[in-house]
Amino acid sequence: MEPSVHAKAAVSPTRRRLLIGTAGAALSVIGGGARALAASDYPSKPLRVVIPYPPGGPTDIVGRIVSATLSEKLGQSVVIENRPGASGMIGADMVAKAAPDGYTLLINVSGQLINPSLYPNMSHDPLKDFSGITNLASTPIQLIVSANSPVRSVADLIALVRSQPGRHNFASSSNGTPGHLAGEAFKAAAKLDVTHVPYKGSAPALTDVVGGQVTYMLDSMPSSIALVKGGKLRALAVTAPQRVAALPDVPTFAELGYPTVNLSTWYGMWVPAKTPPNLIARLYRTVSGILQQPDVRTRLIEAQAMPIGDTPEHFDAYCRSEAKRYAELVKLAGIRLQ
Repeated sequence: MEPSVHAKAAVSPTRRRLLIGTAGAALSVIGGGARALAASDYPSKPLRVVIPYPPGGPTDIVGRIVSATLSEKLGQSVVIENRPGASGMIGADMVAKAAPDGYTLLINVSGQLINPSLYPNMSHDPLKDFSGITNLASTPIQLIVSANSPVRSVADLIALVRSQPGRHNFASSSNGTPGHLAGEAFKAAAKLDVTHVPYKGSAPALTDVVGGQVTYMLDSMPSSIALVKGGKLRALAVTAPQRVAALPDVPTFAELGYPTVNLSTWYGMWVPAKTPPNLIARLYRTVSGILQQPDVRTRLIEAQAMPIGDTPEHFDAYCRSEAKRYAELVKLAGIRLQ
């Protein structure tokens, strides 16, 4: 028989709490099962990889090498979006504000961690608003001039710039990039009166270096090594600890007496903060596996990018350490953006 309204109302407070608790536990189990099912189904739709620099630059080159195989391994298409501008901050800000569901990824240069020291009013925090997946690869920076330039050594370059104070300039792919910071470190170490000219990516900057519109550039090797090998640019020095195999006759800055010009460029993969740890772990396993594939390693190494693939925990700690180091370098070099 259906109990009366009065019978229902007679349930004791203790009994009521017990029933509510039991129902809550059941819903929790059901919800947990749904979340586990959702995680097991990931990814169930295409992924978006945002690269905050134009096509053809080093970040784009490394990002596309990895993303091409990422699509195959995850069984979903991967759409690459180049969103350049504001020293990589436009594209990075898009990802920082995206849903933390594992479907929007950022592949960015290490300059992402330099920006806070240069732009105090950024709309996102590179350390707090992202969770790291892995450090994809690292590459040296090379000092380059046009092949048509009379400059054939770092000593020649220094002599030229000093002979005409304030008349020469150096390019970088953007404000706040490792190439910019390395350029400022070289400027300070060699005591040069030279003007920094930031571009919206390596490709347009390299075009002007080849054409002689700017005197020199410090650039990550993936975007410029082909122009050096092709005879359009001349490499004068590299920031690596030792000479690189691709340019055995090119000295390091340390060899030349400039040990403080020692920055490298590295490329990381991030997702928005609060992305579930199980999705981060899934992406890490996939991407670290890709970086171990012989064909991928060969393509990266040919682009002068050494594959890394460290764990998310190690990568997040490395980002914090690098951000601190970059802040000290910016202060030491006295970089001031107009």
